[in-house]
Amino acid sequence: MQASAAPPVAGRSRIAITGLGSINALGTGIDAFAAALRDASCGIGELTLFPSAGYRSTLAAEVHAPTAPAGVPRALVRGASRTALLALIAALEAWRMAGLGEQGTNTGVVVGTTTGGMVGGEEAYCADFVARAGRSSMRKWVETPISACTDLIAYAIDSRGPRLTISTACSSGANALGMGADWLRAGRADAVLCGGTDALSRMAYAGFNALQALDRAPCRPFDRRRAGITLGEGAAMFVLEPWESAVRRGAPIVGEFVSYGVSADAHHVTQPRPDGAGAILAMQRALAAGGVAPEAVDYINAHGTGTPQNDAVETRAIKHVFGALAHGIPVSSTKSQVGHCLGASGAIEALACLLALRDGVVPATVTLSEPDPECDLDYVPGASRRAALRTVLSNSYGFGGNNTSLVLRAVDAA
Repeated sequence: MQASAAPPVAGRSRIAITGLGSINALGTGIDAFAAALRDASCGIGELTLFPSAGYRSTLAAEVHAPTAPAGVPRALVRGASRTALLALIAALEAWRMAGLGEQGTNTGVVVGTTTGGMVGGEEAYCADFVARAGRSSMRKWVETPISACTDLIAYAIDSRGPRLTISTACSSGANALGMGADWLRAGRADAVLCGGTDALSRMAYAGFNALQALDRAPCRPFDRRRAGITLGEGAAMFVLEPWESAVRRGAPIVGEFVSYGVSADAHHVTQPRPDGAGAILAMQRALAAGGVAPEAVDYINAHGTGTPQNDAVETRAIKHVFGALAHGIPVSSTKSQVGHCLGASGAIEALACLLALRDGVVPATVTLSEPDPECDLDYVPGASRRAALRTVLSNSYGFGGNNTSLVLRAVDAA
């Protein structure tokens, strides 16, 4: 579907994306992620991070042996939580790509997460109160708050700008990008390092198991046999800055953050509204905020969790917003490749969209093989697809009805 780019909304400053960073079950770095998206690889396998015996599922999209980037002072990362370490790896890759260096003193930092240092807290609790070994480190407790991830990144880049941690369930990472853009447009920072991060934890795994929300097979978004999610972990980070500033310093502009829309379901703590009203509002508000017509959207990265309710509701919502156009727009769920990374998922999926724009490759829903008649859109099953993409939409719908949609645009379309 070829579409022309809409002009920016009058009075709304343009936001350039000049840095990207990635780590997830498909590998470390944006090059590894881009290659895996192109090859339709799947990072879901047996969980090894902690015992999974007795759970409904033994699968996860796990990052194996993440290590701090070279040159990072040992004192900075000693005792850092797994979630914070994933964030730091992605953040420093994005920071290096943007090339701000000492120019980034007034850089804001916004991170979306839900688990924070939960893994370290679990380990400290077990040592102090279960095994009573008396060997837990105070540093493990200090790293438990979700704000510790944001603090670590700010220290690493010597940020003196504003910092904020966002926790809106599965839309946390997407909201971090939206907040970063808002800060720039309000003049609160010269640039913003933002994104999402979350690590696998026993509590999250046990919680989704108790909800019977885990699929025993790798998650199958939009498939007739879908039975739940597969948990994953990872981080994706971005450097945003005013377009004029990026052009002036000759920065590598990899895409444009156009707009975002948010809404609340006001319905249920875990289930989406059956009529999709919240999802519809988020998409409509994102398009309206950016002055983007529905016919300009070339690809939709769906929230696509693989749960029976979510996928059907999201399909209905897309049809409502796009009408007759809906069947001509490729829609896919990259959770079929990296699992559901909770607070990081919106950021990871935004990164998948930017790489799709850059490379002209529509990511696949790799585990979709038996289409559900109720889910009848073009979900790009099995293999990625070449396409000329200019404007894309990314959906993130969190527990509690926290809905966010992002609009991103290719550089040549801007």
